Amino acid sequence: MKVTGFTFVRNAIKYDYPVVEAIRSILPVCDDFVVAVGNSEDATLKLIENIDPSKIKIVNTVWDDSLREGGKVLAVETDKAFQAIGNESDWCFYIQGDEVVHEKYLNTIYNSMKQWKDAPEVDGLLFKYLHFYGSYDYILASNRWYKYEIRVIRNNKNIYSYRDAQGFRKNDSQKLHVKAVDAYIYHYGYVKNPRKMKLKVENSSKLYHDNNWLEKNIPQGDEFDFGGKDTFKYFTDTHPQAMLQRIAEKNWDFNYQDSQNRSTLKDRFKNFMNDYLNINLNYKNYILIK
Repeated sequence: MKVTGFTFVRNAIKYDYPVVEAIRSILPVCDDFVVAVGNSEDATLKLIENIDPSKIKIVNTVWDDSLREGGKVLAVETDKAFQAIGNESDWCFYIQGDEVVHEKYLNTIYNSMKQWKDAPEVDGLLFKYLHFYGSYDYILASNRWYKYEIRVIRNNKNIYSYRDAQGFRKNDSQKLHVKAVDAYIYHYGYVKNPRKMKLKVENSSKLYHDNNWLEKNIPQGDEFDFGGKDTFKYFTDTHPQAMLQRIAEKNWDFNYQDSQNRSTLKDRFKNFMNDYLNINLNYKNYILIK
């Protein structure tokens, strides 16, 4: 069985993406790795080149910054990396530049790929998610944030990145048939120094909206307001080894207050159905094979 990892990235240093940690976290279960490195304003290319030259293949790309509808450019860049994977690979392990896998899940993930390798009805593997916010000590518990997504796909070039690269579809927008894997993706996209976070949000918004929207909706100021905008839970487990140095270098405070914790009745109901009855009432971009 051959496994190829893949991702895309641009301006990782400027916007403080933990893309090195992301790649290194799954590299042990990948035979090789394809990274689509976009035209950057910093030393992102050198950053990726220095990870593991023996395993990593770099595809240099130029982003089409005119693709502002729904973050489509992110899917386009994902597809560039996926299409560069050779036909000899069985599975393709996708990781985004702010996602990291804990090493304790690697054996489970690898064994799942091995288990379903010769089952053509399985298009991919579905992962659970932990969304960290503001600090490495808190995770979001709101149902406005996706709880599951596909991160391992079969090396079938009829599969393509969907919408803003959150998930995948195949052929004429068919949902993938997937098996659930008992492993989490740790999403650190909203854990940054408030100044870096403000820059990242401004840049990300440009991938979805025109200048008029940006002028009306992006708050002024140099720092991102992490305010009480959602429901939080204190994180009591360990972080991936790949993240420990970054966490030790954290240089800001997240002033979370219990009074900021906002949970609607709808959220509480959905969480109960998911956590205790294993019934997911959220939007599903996949068909789960039981």
